[in-house]
Amino acid sequence: MLGFRYLKSPPTRHAFLFKNGNVVRQGAGASFWYFAPTSSVVSVELGSVDVPFVFEDISSDFQDLTIQGQLTYRVIDPQKLVKLLNYTVDLQGRYTSDDPDKLNDRLIQHVQKQTHAFTQAEPLQSLLLRSEELSQVLSTSLRDSEVALTHGLEILTLSVLSIKATPEMAKAMQAEAREQLLLKADQAVFSRRNTAIELERQIKENELNTERAIEEKRREVRQAQMQADVAIELQRAELVDQQVANNRKLADAELESLRGTLEALRSVDWKTLAAAAGGGQTKGLIAMAFQQIAENAHKIGHLNISPDLLNTLLDNRGD
Repeated sequence: MLGFRYLKSPPTRHAFLFKNGNVVRQGAGASFWYFAPTSSVVSVELGSVDVPFVFEDISSDFQDLTIQGQLTYRVIDPQKLVKLLNYTVDLQGRYTSDDPDKLNDRLIQHVQKQTHAFTQAEPLQSLLLRSEELSQVLSTSLRDSEVALTHGLEILTLSVLSIKATPEMAKAMQAEAREQLLLKADQAVFSRRNTAIELERQIKENELNTERAIEEKRREVRQAQMQADVAIELQRAELVDQQVANNRKLADAELESLRGTLEALRSVDWKTLAAAAGGGQTKGLIAMAFQQIAENAHKIGHLNISPDLLNTLLDNRGD
């Protein structure tokens, strides 16, 4: 309508109306009429903007790696931003230049520069495990950077999602890690077997100690039995010696008694002794009588022997 246009901005956009190089209207969510031939409209997004990034770098041990992440920012001072970059929009609300894209490029360039300084100081294997630390370093650096301050930006978040090595290097590192895990597994098995062997050795040693203690007890019992047997034998030997001594004393006593008896009988006639030894039997006495007759036959003139006497002498039954 004769060059007049109406602009209605959402609450997340800050609109500027320039005339003759001066700002005549501005504000977040501003709405106004303007005359297009003599006016310029600048629109800055105030909402948060997500900027993903992926770039390659090199570690201190000259290994290639890929870093992937995302940063989120928002504009808190659009007046600073519009002084450095052209955010003018046309009648359809499209930017008339590519300056809005340059802001993302400047932020990513700063991130890439700080990332390069970080990766140059660390080897690949260490970097793969330090993505969280790199995120903190980049976030702090970007918040205090000249890019954020001069462009009126607030850095909300910056996250390094992954740090990856090349596929060949990743396979090599996986193989090395696998070998280390296998080695640890072998060491665990070896340690477990050594523990089992040690426990078995202790069991065997305990069994041997038990058997040794049992044998020692048995030996002590045998020694005690032998000592008891020796003591019994000693007592038995003492008993035998005592018996021998007693028998010797008894024999000596009997010898002395017999010797006394013989001394007493030495003066007795043998005939008397024989008669006494015969116990008064008739045959013995008759035999002694005939012997005396035979010894004194020269003195005997006439000898008569009765039949009864002969029958008595010839009788086998005797008295």
